[in-house]
Amino acid sequence: MEEIKIIVDEIFNNTRIDKVLASSMECKSRSHIQGLIESGNVIVNGKAVKSNYKVKTSDDIVITVPEPSQLDIKAENIDIDIVYEDSDIVIVNKAQGMVVHPAPGNYSGTLVNALLYHCKDLSSINGVIRPGIVHRIDKDTSGLLVVAKNDFAHMKLAEQFKEHSITREYIALVEGTMKTMEGTIDAPLGRHPKDRLKFAIVEHGKRAVTHYKLIENFAREALVLCRLETGRTHQIRVHMASINHPLVGDPVYGFKKQRFKSEGQLLHAKTIGFLHPTKNEYMEFTSDIPEYFEEIIKKLRGN
Repeated sequence: MEEIKIIVDEIFNNTRIDKVLASSMECKSRSHIQGLIESGNVIVNGKAVKSNYKVKTSDDIVITVPEPSQLDIKAENIDIDIVYEDSDIVIVNKAQGMVVHPAPGNYSGTLVNALLYHCKDLSSINGVIRPGIVHRIDKDTSGLLVVAKNDFAHMKLAEQFKEHSITREYIALVEGTMKTMEGTIDAPLGRHPKDRLKFAIVEHGKRAVTHYKLIENFAREALVLCRLETGRTHQIRVHMASINHPLVGDPVYGFKKQRFKSEGQLLHAKTIGFLHPTKNEYMEFTSDIPEYFEEIIKKLRGN
């Protein structure tokens, strides 16, 4: 049984609690969260609440997540964009809104469910809940991931991630115009001291380095290329927010009021490059930003 504690951030003030938890708990579906609320497993300021309860700033929320009674990860015929595949690896261009791997309360509709259908063999290093998954990107971040089809490939890729030798570039639309052409953010990341579902720059966190370069300034936003030297959870989102350029559409670290309709942060994993685990040759893959992202860019250029 897992207990999660959250203190409500100001950006969520007067928002339904099921919507707040769905935004914060990326690996949990909204229906699962509503089930937790209805079963009395969500306590606000010491009292059980209903799904339509509107949270207040500084509300103290405690969520009890029961252990699953049975683990059954099923293969599902879900369309996914496979960019490349051989006997060792699969490169997938993940859509925004898709969770990478199952978690308690959300065992279907994930990339892993789709991979189990499309690829019969996946590495077993991360167990039955995350087969083949060497790294992940957030649910509402789109773009490229490399997946391991066997344990040897998994170990070789994991070594490169550990050594920070993997090429990873992201396209991000951020709030505010950039006054510098490029820069580096070197700031350690760890769990937020008051909200364990968020990350923050903390003194004793893990080293995190993001290099950024301006692509194009608009009237009130900027298109930026971010290159990861390290790969911490929410790294780009936290780092860009720390220099007053949060990602457009980010419900956790971004502005409360958004000018554009988006299902989440406008962040796309554009490039991934690495040494092939058996061929020992450098391979690099790129993908274009998705259509909804491109449409927003066109609007900004039109203005």
